[in-house]
Amino acid sequence: MTAKAFVLIETAVGRNKEVVAALSQLEGVKSVDAVTGPYDIIAVIEGKDLSNVGDLVTGKIHPIAGITRTVTCLTIAAA
Repeated sequence: MTAKAFVLIETAVGRNKEVVAALSQLEGVKSVDAVTGPYDIIAVIEGKDLSNVGDLVTGKIHPIAGITRTVTCLTIAAA
């Protein structure tokens, strides 16, 4: 079963565009949107299971320069 999550991302001032570009290149990232509000970017990610999603967040997303904080919201039911 595929696992899906919304990753809410805060970025350093002036780094949104480069973070969006870097996220867009990652396998498993289905969409990336710059947003207003308490977060700067929301990414939708998918993996083959929860472990794969966790590896994507910790191993590929967290190291991107310009990201200061993330909150990952796992989906529990398909719409």
